[in-house]
Amino acid sequence: MTQVDTNLAGQGRVGKIFYAVVRSILLTLCRFYFRLSVTGRENVPKTGAFILAPIHRSNVDTPISSATTRRRLRFMGKDSLFKIKPVGSVLSALGGFPVTRGTADLEALKRCLAVLALGEPIVMFPEGTRQFGETVQPLFDGAAYLAIKANVPIVPVGIGGTQDVMPKGKKMIYPRKCTMIIGAPIYPPVATTGRTPRTATTELTAKLKTALQELFDAAQVAAH
Repeated sequence: MTQVDTNLAGQGRVGKIFYAVVRSILLTLCRFYFRLSVTGRENVPKTGAFILAPIHRSNVDTPISSATTRRRLRFMGKDSLFKIKPVGSVLSALGGFPVTRGTADLEALKRCLAVLALGEPIVMFPEGTRQFGETVQPLFDGAAYLAIKANVPIVPVGIGGTQDVMPKGKKMIYPRKCTMIIGAPIYPPVATTGRTPRTATTELTAKLKTALQELFDAAQVAAH
């Protein structure tokens, strides 16, 4: 295997064990420090690939997202980090895989498709970078595009409270109550091996945005 192939495969069994240990530690901290509660775990597929699509209001959304399932979740990271051997090995074991910052989005999407083809779930924040406020911001089409191309469901996730835990631009982590609500999977239309119709991607993105707003509203209420 090449270095990239190894990163995409995620270090195999050893990586999954390492991920499980780190996940357990992080979630224990989250449950005590953030009084984290999770609703809707039954909506998460127990086998096969899927795209986890959470709301993004804080850096702590990433570790909190791991509470959705015991399965290892994969996520994208800057390829420069993976070139530092100790760091790259740890990130890969934790589910990370490299993408090149500044290159066409198509390259990142291809790597996501490769991970999904391995039958593993990935995390994509459809709003892109961290946002602020109670309204779901316009979504990128990446999650919908991948769902259609790979024929996998998108699992929307509303997270309430993290905006108060670690607001954008702040370094302090405050002990605030957090709630995560996992929505029902959103299935794409029939997959295609050719060009993905723009209308299909747009419609699926709109459906995801509606679901995320409902879940986000409910999670915010539950967190306060």
